Amino acid sequence: MTTDPTSIDFEVPARPEYLSLVRSLVVEAADMDSALSRERLEDLKVAVSEAATNAMEAHARACLDDSIQIRCTLAADRIEVHITDRGSGFYPDQVEVLPEPDDPTRLEYERGLGLYLMRVLTDKAEIHSSPDGTEVCLIMRLPTNNS
Repeated sequence: MTTDPTSIDFEVPARPEYLSLVRSLVVEAADMDSALSRERLEDLKVAVSEAATNAMEAHARACLDDSIQIRCTLAADRIEVHITDRGSGFYPDQVEVLPEPDDPTRLEYERGLGLYLMRVLTDKAEIHSSPDGTEVCLIMRLPTNNS
């Protein structure tokens, strides 16, 4: 991997039929020149899918026809994926706390694993939200080469 970060920027309509395109583009970009294992690439794919789905749903709730923006930055030590929407925002610390995924009562809830999955499948998940939109930054650290 080069020492200078490389960024790939794209935007897609905020419609579910573009979700597989988002996943594919991010995983292909991440796999270009990284040392991520197949398992970690799959983790990234799921986390990106959750963030992009949330962004698309935010646009739908706000009746926006705008696209969502995605930036994938490849650096020597990490991969960062930023997903930005122009929805009405939310406050992550005010999201209802649901039972843990392995708690039997969790089956009573149909949704609500997205933020949890983003946090456990990446090395860092940051969410910056305001009434003008939300940006999710997902970070995967690359293994260091000690040879």
